[in-house]
Amino acid sequence: MTGLPDRLYADITLLCKQGDELIKLDKLEEARSKYVSALKLLPEKRNNWEAATWIYVAVGDIHFRLGNYDKCFKCFYNAVQCPKGLGNPFIHLRLGQMYFEQGKMSKAADELTRVYMGAGMDIFMEDDPKYLNFLEKNIEI
Repeated sequence: MTGLPDRLYADITLLCKQGDELIKLDKLEEARSKYVSALKLLPEKRNNWEAATWIYVAVGDIHFRLGNYDKCFKCFYNAVQCPKGLGNPFIHLRLGQMYFEQGKMSKAADELTRVYMGAGMDIFMEDDPKYLNFLEKNIEI
């Protein structure tokens, strides 16, 4: 798929940068609103655009921080279906964490193992240690 028109890309990027700044100020709902506005600017079949990948990740991460696990899961599920989403360690980390939170332990183990194999242990260090503890009980690290 060809790239987005320059003006549209600039508008989307500006909204996302504004969202990033709002996150730094811990204004998560306002940031989410900026990202959702950016997502709505994408042409039809949003999941065909690479920009959708990072926008879904940003929105999903806000929902993760807010404890809205169902919404978080939907965002990361969408992100993995977008360009460069499948195989992205951070996306798979959040998917594994969401499966864990939903009690789907077999799927959580699969996703978290994929993350560990692709990115190592460091990626787990930013979040609650319960995810790494779970992984350590399910595979040999």
